[in-house]
Amino acid sequence: MSNQLEVATLGGGCFWCTEAVFLEIKGVMKVVSGYSGGSVENPTYHQVTSGTTGHAEVVQVTFDPEVVSYREILEVFFTMHDPTSLNRQGADVGTQYRSVIFYHSDEQRKVAEAFLKEMNETNLFNLPIVTQLEPFKAFYPAEDYHKDYYNRNKSQGYSRFVIKPKLEKVEKHHKEMLK
Repeated sequence: MSNQLEVATLGGGCFWCTEAVFLEIKGVMKVVSGYSGGSVENPTYHQVTSGTTGHAEVVQVTFDPEVVSYREILEVFFTMHDPTSLNRQGADVGTQYRSVIFYHSDEQRKVAEAFLKEMNETNLFNLPIVTQLEPFKAFYPAEDYHKDYYNRNKSQGYSRFVIKPKLEKVEKHHKEMLK
């Protein structure tokens, strides 16, 4: 294990989905659901889902760059959500569900810019990428009842019909990266 863990902050729709996926990736040490990118300090889930705070639902992924690179984190992120859908993921609609990368360093910014450019140039998704790239400013952890949502609620409809297919897609495309 590296002495220097890194943090990636990513918004790809509902944080329950994003958390469930990254908990399965080798080299990921911790995943915390929460809120970033808004103007209200310590917002609640109710405030964020109202769409009035400017926050996105995000996850903070703490990872070991000697096991999984920041670029690989982005590859998984782009596999598990739709980076071409503006302010929505499936039935979740609003700026709080936007596709966004909050970079923590100049190096992360450079990697993300190159990755986004490559995704647009290769036209992998057959549509323009709308993922926003913003400097990280603040992160507010979500309420406790959001933690490890999928593993605690596997039989619930949202878990079966929304989260599980995302996990299966990542398993299909990144099997070698799974724990």
